[in-house]
Amino acid sequence: MTAAARVTVPPPDSPDLAAALERNIAALRDRQAEEEKRASLSQRVADAVTRFSGSMTFVCLHLLLVGAWVAANLGLLPGVPRFDPTFVILATWASVEAIFLSTFVLISQNRAAALADRRATLDLQIGLLAEHEVTRLVRLTIAIAAHLGIAEAEDPELPELARDVAPEAVMDAIDPTRD
Repeated sequence: MTAAARVTVPPPDSPDLAAALERNIAALRDRQAEEEKRASLSQRVADAVTRFSGSMTFVCLHLLLVGAWVAANLGLLPGVPRFDPTFVILATWASVEAIFLSTFVLISQNRAAALADRRATLDLQIGLLAEHEVTRLVRLTIAIAAHLGIAEAEDPELPELARDVAPEAVMDAIDPTRD
C-alpha cells in the first residue's frame, strides 16, 4: 500500500478528556473508594492476603523457605539438625496453608463477583437507557425525514429500528429454557 493510499486520522485537537468523561471517571473512582471503605475487616484482610499470595514475592519466599527446609532435612546444611526427615511436617504445613489461602481467595472472589454483578446491572441499565434514547431518535429522524419528503427515510429497516426493545423478550430469546 502506498503512502498516498493510506488514510490517517488526525489526533484530537486537545489531549484533554471531555468534561462528561472526566466527571464519569471521577464518579467511578469515588464509588470504588467508597466500596473499599465499606469492606469489612475480614474482606480487607482476605484481599490483602490474596494480593500477597498472588505475587512473585510470595513465590520467592516459598521457594526460599521450602528449599531451606528440604536442604536442612536432607542433611545438606552443616550444623542444622534434621527436624523433619520424612517431610511430614512440611506436607502438613503446606496442606494447612493451602486450605487457608484457598479460603482467602474465595472470600476475595465472592466480593469481586458481587461488585462485578452490581457493575453489570449498571451497565445493563445504561445500555437499556441508550437503546431507548436511540429508538426515540430514530423515530424523530423518521418524522423529520417524512416532513421534509426525504425518500431515503423509507429504508425497510427503519421501522424495525424504531421499535422499542423489550428486555424480557431478549432474555427469553437468549435463554429459551428459562421458565
